[in-house]
Amino acid sequence: MSTYKDLNEINLDLKRLNLERQIAWEEMKGLNQKVKQDLHPYSWIDTALSEVKKYGIIYLIRKVLR
Repeated sequence: MSTYKDLNEINLDLKRLNLERQIAWEEMKGLNQKVKQDLHPYSWIDTALSEVKKYGIIYLIRKVLR
């Protein structure tokens, strides 16, 4: 709990808290966009295809070496 000496200190503290709230809100909006992008079906398909390619290449190399 802060003790204030005058009204200017209260106003400055309120402005600072408002700015911190706005910054936190913008960060949350950015995280929301990132989550939407990460959960987008294309990103899942792309990830799955890259894994299939990787294991497919390893499988082919094992077949050739045997």
